[in-house]
Amino acid sequence: MLKTTALFAFSLFVAAPALAGDPVAGEADFKKCKACHSIIAADGTEIVKGGKTGPSLWGLDGKTVGTAADFKYGDSIVAVGAAGATWNEAEIAAYVTDPTAWLKEKLGDDSAKSKMTFKLAKGAEDIAAYLVTLK
Repeated sequence: MLKTTALFAFSLFVAAPALAGDPVAGEADFKKCKACHSIIAADGTEIVKGGKTGPSLWGLDGKTVGTAADFKYGDSIVAVGAAGATWNEAEIAAYVTDPTAWLKEKLGDDSAKSKMTFKLAKGAEDIAAYLVTLK
C-alpha cells in the first residue's frame, strides 16, 4: 500500500504542469509593459526606462505582493500581500494574464479590483520568467 501511495504521489508530481517561460522572449515582450512600468535596480540603476504608472518591477521574485516602496497600491492587492502572498514565477504569470481575476481568486472577494487594467493575452509565462531573473 505504501509503495502504491508513493508511486501515485510521484506520478502527480511528474504530471504537474511546469512553467515553460522563456526569459529571453520575456525580455523582448516587456515592451508591452514599459508603457507603465520601469525596471530600476536596488542601487538606482535604470535597467529598463519605462512609465511611472506602475511600480518598478525589479526584484519581484520572493517579494511580498503590493509592497514596493514609493508606490500607492490599490486596496485589493495590499490585502493579498497582508495575507502573506509573495511573488514567484507562477503568480506573476497568473496576475498579468488577468489582474482583477487573480485578486478576486486570492481574496475570495468578487468586489476585488486591480488598478492594472492591462491583460496579457499571451506570453505571460515568458514575461514572468524574465522578471524573476531580475535580482
